[in-house]
Parts: sequence; C-alpha cells; structure tokens
Amino acid sequence: MATTDILRNADLFGVGSYTIQEAARLLRTPAVNISRWVKGYTYRRGGKVHTSPPLWRAQWPAVDNGKMEIGFRDLIELRFVKSFTDEGVGLLAVRNCLDFARELVDDEHPFSTRRFRTDGRSIFLESAKLTGDEKELLDLKRRQYAFGQIIDRTFKDLDIDADAVARWRPLNGKDSIVVDPNRSFGQPIAAESGVPTIVIAQAVEAEGSQERVARLFEVSLAAVKDAVRFEASLGTA
Repeated sequence: MATTDILRNADLFGVGSYTIQEAARLLRTPAVNISRWVKGYTYRRGGKVHTSPPLWRAQWPAVDNGKMEIGFRDLIELRFVKSFTDEGVGLLAVRNCLDFARELVDDEHPFSTRRFRTDGRSIFLESAKLTGDEKELLDLKRRQYAFGQIIDRTFKDLDIDADAVARWRPLNGKDSIVVDPNRSFGQPIAAESGVPTIVIAQAVEAEGSQERVARLFEVSLAAVKDAVRFEASLGTA
C-alpha cells in the first residue's frame, strides 16, 4: 500500500463507509435520489443543459473509477434531506438552508450538529430571507411547527458527542441496534456484540432457528430478534 493511501486511511478512520446502494437501503429511498444529492446531476430546460452540483462535499475522496463512497456524517445529512423532501420541502430550499447553516455552524455537514438540533427551524427561515423569494419564505413560515417536528423526530434516535452526531439507533431508537462509524465501518450492528445485523439475519435464514443463532454468535435472543426485524424492515422499504 502506498504511503499516501496509508495516510488517507488513517485520516478517515472512524468515518464510516457506505456505497450509494447501501445508503439508499438504510434510508429507504431510491438510489437515484442519493446519487443526485451527493453527486449532482444535469437537466435540460429551455433547450439548454444545466448542472446542479452536489449538496455538499462527501467525506470520502472521489475515485477515478466513478464509484463513490460516503461517510457516516454524509449518511446522516442525507437522512435529513430525505425527511425534509418527504414533507414537501423543495430541494432548492434545502440547498439554501445547507449553504446558510454551513457558514453559521462552521461545519461542512451542518444538519448533523447540535446547533442545528436547537436552531434548525430559525436557520431555515433565515436562509429563505436571504434568497429574497417571498413565496418560499411564506411557505416556510407556514411550516414552522412542522419543521420543528421533523427536526425533533429525526434527532430522537441520534446520539450527539462533541457537538455532532456520533451514532444512529435505527430500530425506532432502541439501543439494541446501532450505526456507529467507529464500529464495523459504520454498518448496522447488534450493539452489545458488534455482529452485523445482516450476518445475524442471514444466519437465521440459513439455520431456521433464532435460538440456534443466538447460541452460535453468543448473543441474546432479543438481539437476534431485533436484528432480524431491522433487516426485514429494510428489505420491504
């Protein structure tokens, strides 16, 4: 391994690693959405081709083969983008808010910060004021309460350390399943044992017995059940 690769890997230790498809599965959204948000896209309007850039610079550096990996903070930012767009917030409003919050919070990934948890609603309104778009501002004012609910709901299963999101508890906020960039490269795991949930679920399918898998991996039966339930929820999303 080249010295530059070693240094890069050292710098990115604890970042987490996800392909576009993995992120789409965890966030229960089409991969094309993830790709558009983190890679940008082109579109044609009025006979001209326009380019929409990525919403932010991903944690992992770009590679020459066109494939892309994103980090844990990218994943959490995407989760917020999905939450807002699911509620009908336009992508332009989300982009404006990101740009404003990035400068205000001084963080490339502002949605996943403690500051956004407390001030997210006002940040959205202030970013709309800066655009001068009265229609957008009026729409955001009408949705102030809804924004507060979205932010509170999205942060409910996130753990914050040092002013930024450090872990995600994706099974309805339960402590049994975690997504932690410092463990298993950020893949979903049974919190107590560290065994990836997909490994547990596949073992149950192969063995035909949750009790047998619990003994095999020396984990609790409850952890096995939660892992299976979590993986099943992703598969049907």
